[in-house]
Amino acid sequence: MILGSQLRRLRESAGLSRADAGYHIRASESKISRLELGRVKFKGRDVEDLLTLYGVSDPAERSSFMEMVDQSAQPGWWQKFNDYMPRWFDDYVGLEEAAARIQTYELQFFPGLLQTREYARAIMTHGLPEHASEAAEARVRLRMRRQRLLFRPDAPKLWAVIDESVLYRPIGGREVHRAQLDQVLELTAMPHITVQVVPYERSGYAAEGSFTLLRFSEPELPNIGYVEHIAGGVYLDRPDDVELIGRSLDRLAVDAETPDRSRQMMHKARAAV
Repeated sequence: MILGSQLRRLRESAGLSRADAGYHIRASESKISRLELGRVKFKGRDVEDLLTLYGVSDPAERSSFMEMVDQSAQPGWWQKFNDYMPRWFDDYVGLEEAAARIQTYELQFFPGLLQTREYARAIMTHGLPEHASEAAEARVRLRMRRQRLLFRPDAPKLWAVIDESVLYRPIGGREVHRAQLDQVLELTAMPHITVQVVPYERSGYAAEGSFTLLRFSEPELPNIGYVEHIAGGVYLDRPDDVELIGRSLDRLAVDAETPDRSRQMMHKARAAV
């Protein structure tokens, strides 16, 4: 995405349209659009031809771009899960790995990055963990592997808002539910992880469904919203869409209890299990 964004700026500085760029590398205007959004893989020859078209002649600058092409072709760790992961989710895992801040709102479950293995398995198997298939176990392993990013030296900030009903929904049964609450309480003691709870009386006003907003430290990258549904996931990067998500998050921050009060609510739910 960074490489695509830089190529877009070079094209615009050269006063060329996407159609002009596409013609130069024997590609369509839509392919140039996808390249600039980081949605398709880069070919070294295409990037070299575009750099020439855009007037980039400095060997060091061209070499820097070609190094980025090589880096973009390196498979991520999540590629080994491709046989068990929906294609539309592949992009999300890569974006999540690169995010500097992850903001998410959940109505039914604790966010995937905070789930225990048993809680995740109960969700993946629709409440029948004893009959977990190979595919379900692979998806559980993927979810556990994703959580490692929270323990990196450069871990992103995670801010999660959950509906109060999540605290009392016994996913996986009593023991799994209790362990899940314990884990969230433990994780929210870390300075970069925050969970807020929207109480019943203020639930349902700021947002109609779950969503996530990924923010990046690189100025070249736009913030990206993600909304998952039963048959896929939708990525939102248009400024108007991202602004709408941001406003919903602002409202959620006001409607939800403070982090400290939210932890008290979780302790109360834990005592009731």
